[in-house]
Amino acid sequence: MTCTLPLSLLEVPGTEAGRSPAETVPGVVRFARRAEELGFHRIWYPEHHGSPWLMDVPPALFIAHVAALTSTITVGSGGALAGNHAPLSLAEQFGALAAFHPGRIALGIGRGPGTLDEAAARALRRGRPPLTDEEYGESVTELLRMVGNRQDAPEPWLLASSEAGAALAAKRGLPMAFAYHIRPKNAARAVERYRSDFRPSRWSRTPRVMLSIETVCAETEAEAARLSRPIDLVRLELMSGREERPLVDPESAAHYVMTAQEQELLRSSLDRAQGTPAQVGRRLADIGSRFGADELMLYLPLYDTTTRIRSLELVAGAVSGSALGPAAAPRSPAR
Repeated sequence: MTCTLPLSLLEVPGTEAGRSPAETVPGVVRFARRAEELGFHRIWYPEHHGSPWLMDVPPALFIAHVAALTSTITVGSGGALAGNHAPLSLAEQFGALAAFHPGRIALGIGRGPGTLDEAAARALRRGRPPLTDEEYGESVTELLRMVGNRQDAPEPWLLASSEAGAALAAKRGLPMAFAYHIRPKNAARAVERYRSDFRPSRWSRTPRVMLSIETVCAETEAEAARLSRPIDLVRLELMSGREERPLVDPESAAHYVMTAQEQELLRSSLDRAQGTPAQVGRRLADIGSRFGADELMLYLPLYDTTTRIRSLELVAGAVSGSALGPAAAPRSPAR
C-alpha cells in the first residue's frame, strides 16, 4: 500500500549554522521550486517569533516572495496567528496576495502566539493577556467576514491541534488543517468532532481534513534516523521545559547520547513517517487512511536545503502518481 492522497508541504524556514537569513532565503525558494516541479499541491509557511534558529519572517512576506518566483504551486500560511494581528490587517495582506496571484493563495489561520519568549508574546499582544477561546472565535469570524467581502479572496483554512480548534473549524464551515506533527494523540477525537459538527458554508460545502505529518525520508533507515537526530534534540529541550536550542547539524547531534527516559519521551510523543521511501510511502498511506484525510501536508525538519530537497525527491518517487499533480516546467535558477 502506498499513499494516493494529495501531498503538500509545511516549510519551516530556519537558518543554517554560520549563515545569515539573507543567505538562507535562496534555499527556501529553491525548495519551493523543486516542490513545484515534483507536483506537490501547496506549500505553507508558519509564523514564528524569537526562536534561536527559525526565521522571524511574517508568513505574508514569505508567501509574496515565493509566489513571485514560482508559477503553479499554491502558497499559504500555516498559519497567520489571529491573536497577533488585527483582522483588517490580515484581510488586507492576504487579499492583496490573492490579487497578485489569483487562485494560488491560502490563508491558514492559527491561534497560538508563535513564540516561547514571554517578552515577545507580550509585545505581539501589545501588553494584552493571551487570547481567550471567545476572543479567538470572534477574531476568526471577523477575519472571514472581511476576507469574504473582498473581490480577491484567499482560500481560508483553520489550523487545529485540539478538539476545541476542530469544533471552531466545524462551526465556521472551514477546511481543517490538523497539526498531527505536534499533537498526534489529539487527532482521532478532533477529526471525529470536526466531521460530526461540520456546518456547510460558502468556504466549504463538506468537511475537508488535512493532516501535517513530520516526514524524514532517506535511502536507508539508518540515514533517516541520523537526519532526524537534530530535530529530536530540539524537541527534547522543549518537552523538558528548557530553553530552545539552535538546530545543529547531524554530525554534531550524533554526539549526544540520549537516556532511556528521553528515548521513551520521544517515542510516546511522536508519530512520524520516517525511513526508506517504501516505508515512508506506506506510513503516509496508513495515517491518511486511519483518519480519512483528504490531503497530507509533509513537514521535513531537516538541517539543510540540499538534504530537504533530496528527502522530498525520495518521497515523490515513492508515492502513487495520483498523490502529486503534473510537474511544472523548470524555471531559471533563483535570483
